[in-house]
Amino acid sequence: MADAKIFETPLYPYKRHADQDAHMPVRHPVIVIGAGPVGLAAAIDLGMQGVPVVVLDDNDRVSTGSRAICFAKRPLEIFDRLGCGDAMVDMGVVWNRGRVFMGEREVYDFNLLPEAGHRRPAFINLQQYHLEHILLNRLRDLQETGAPIQLRGKSRVSAIGQHDDHARIEIDTPEGPYDLEADWLIACDGAGSATRRMLGIDFQGRVFEDNFLIADVIMQADFPTERWFWFDPPFNPGQSALLHKQPDGVWRIDLQLGWDIDKEKEKRPENVIPRIKAMLGEDVPFELEWVSVYTFQCRRMESFRHGRVIFAGDAAHQVSPFGARGANSGFQDTDNLCWKLKLVLDGAAPETLLDSYDTERVHGAEENILNSTRSTDFITPKSEISRLFRDAALHLSERHAFARPFVNSGRLSVPCTYDGSALNTLDAIPDGPARTRPGSPCPDAPIEGGFLLDRLGNRFTLLAIGVEGEAIEGADLLSLPATGELAERYGSGIYLIRPDQHIAARWPAFDAKAVCAALHRATGTTP
Repeated sequence: MADAKIFETPLYPYKRHADQDAHMPVRHPVIVIGAGPVGLAAAIDLGMQGVPVVVLDDNDRVSTGSRAICFAKRPLEIFDRLGCGDAMVDMGVVWNRGRVFMGEREVYDFNLLPEAGHRRPAFINLQQYHLEHILLNRLRDLQETGAPIQLRGKSRVSAIGQHDDHARIEIDTPEGPYDLEADWLIACDGAGSATRRMLGIDFQGRVFEDNFLIADVIMQADFPTERWFWFDPPFNPGQSALLHKQPDGVWRIDLQLGWDIDKEKEKRPENVIPRIKAMLGEDVPFELEWVSVYTFQCRRMESFRHGRVIFAGDAAHQVSPFGARGANSGFQDTDNLCWKLKLVLDGAAPETLLDSYDTERVHGAEENILNSTRSTDFITPKSEISRLFRDAALHLSERHAFARPFVNSGRLSVPCTYDGSALNTLDAIPDGPARTRPGSPCPDAPIEGGFLLDRLGNRFTLLAIGVEGEAIEGADLLSLPATGELAERYGSGIYLIRPDQHIAARWPAFDAKAVCAALHRATGTTP
């Protein structure tokens, strides 16, 4: 279990700032509201690019309880670029394999990363408070090297006013309120976003009636580091259950509770402990670390950009936890946003480039909501016919591989492909590998001296694989031989890679005019 001091000690305590004594509100390029994982990731990303950023949070320490625990391969690759991927993987529980059970029988297992040649695993499990601590340490390291990042605890945003070229906010502190202005506000203040409420905006989508108990328990167990999911287990008949291993001897248990429950009553230890004992056995000792009850929700804002305020993470969208698509998609939000915001602030791209953040990440949210809704409907059938279909799929999948894709215990998080994005250039290699078409996230591959994604950073990159390329203004050149896994995944040709490691265009050979046009398209500029 984490040292209790991590929860009790203010890690970013309130300190009076000179902005509070200014005669007029001080203007900052970017203010991030919320110092959770998504807000901290945004601040680190911007600070690494030299963009001055202020993070405001009404708390002053890491969150309690495990909360988000499953972090997928693509966010781990994003954290590599932010300089804290190693710390996460070193502390986390690495896993690639899952098992599905029907009653007491194992139906089948699966490997989420059967392909070799990737630096990162399919998933790690890591308590959210550990992740927040890692991000705070990384932020402090950047501050010590001069990165323009400020983090202000016990600073609650209580009012927002929008103007044509800035937003103005009022901040409550232990020493009274003060005002700030920002060219851009990034709202990362979670599912109950006060920012969203102050702007009078609500979610659209579905709230399901199914309820689930989360119990993080401390115990010594010999279960392997895999994802175990049960349909209709004997210890929770007619419902479902999930088991995950975390660091520090903590295990995550999810138990379906059904409809029309008293949530507060279900969270009481005298009701939780018998459920856990029924699952683990009467003789298995354990301690409760954290308990919560949640309801499936698949909802999003209609638009993620509202004037000078841009929403990211749970503030913008919510999905059911099965599939680990919540926090993971939040990191992909900021990964998509920050390079665009940098170009806009530098005057290198028009503000309309930020509209592509809305378009692309709404597309990502819709994909996550679709998959989460399907998972919810499979896990908790709403009719007898749906239940019969589910059970038939489970029984068939035990012996027949063709049925296994029908089984949906949570389609686990994968990165979004921005098919149809206005930033893409028409594919000049239409018969090339589908996984590296324009709009796709770059798959990793081993190269001499390391891995491909480690060579791609916060700038546009012109990737020449097995063909000659030339440097152009605004993009770095990376030339590699077309061999091994790199050739299998990309073939040969010229790729224009965005700063967020998504592919903007590809060609069979270098064409300076075509590359320049694609770069203008990807940045929303005109030649």
